[in-house]
Amino acid sequence: MAYRELDTILYVDKISVGYEGKTILKDISIIEKNIVRDGHDSTGQTIAVLGRSGRGKSTLFRALTGLVKPMSGQILISDMKTEVADDAKILAEGDVGFVDQKYTLFRHKTVYQICQYALRKNKATKEEKDKLITEFLTEWGLLEHKDKYSCELSGGQRQRTAIIEQMLSSKHFMILDEPFSGLDVGNIEKVKTSFQKILDADEYNTIIFSTHDIRLAAELADSIYIIGNPEGVTDYSTVLKHYDLKKMGLAWTPYSDGHRKVVAEIKEILLKS
Repeated sequence: MAYRELDTILYVDKISVGYEGKTILKDISIIEKNIVRDGHDSTGQTIAVLGRSGRGKSTLFRALTGLVKPMSGQILISDMKTEVADDAKILAEGDVGFVDQKYTLFRHKTVYQICQYALRKNKATKEEKDKLITEFLTEWGLLEHKDKYSCELSGGQRQRTAIIEQMLSSKHFMILDEPFSGLDVGNIEKVKTSFQKILDADEYNTIIFSTHDIRLAAELADSIYIIGNPEGVTDYSTVLKHYDLKKMGLAWTPYSDGHRKVVAEIKEILLKS
């Protein structure tokens, strides 16, 4: 499918991350651009991060959400407050939304109150905020559950609430840690639908997710990064390979032999990492 690469929206420049003097990730580089597909107004970007357990995916996500400062290198994202497409800013905590595997929500707040809290830094009027929240809850099928507390929601409702919370507070970037873990076929399809809702909302919307399901990653992502130990190294991880499925002609297309080949290659890389 034909597409155009516009401005750079995420630039990770050789970051190294660690704790208490121990390096977990070394020389991680990621460059992602705003992609516009021909015939689509809003397409968004979907980035998958794959790696075996204990290889630093969670550490990378903490760095990408601004919760951990890199020991070296820097992370830049598009500055949406300017009119210049290529203007960038150093990543700060709160710029990137994060939805963890447990869909963590405030226990003492209703769905509606959670959304209100997410907009606490927004300078819009109360009426404007209420209208925005109502629009989001309606779009995501949660309006009838707006007065429920998190303990009263189903797993799918909790996940959708967590996604809305991050969309309201963090704008265009969202990380989802293992969003498909432990789900049955029906719920996996619901998460796929949620992905599409996020991407359709704005061309700058960017999903970064991790999964151990390589086929799902190849099916959903237009860019895949493999994180693991380099050959002969066991004390840190780095990017072992990047698959740009757009350039390979595999993004946004039905699952095919090309996808199966990528899946087989990734399995081999992961087993050696």
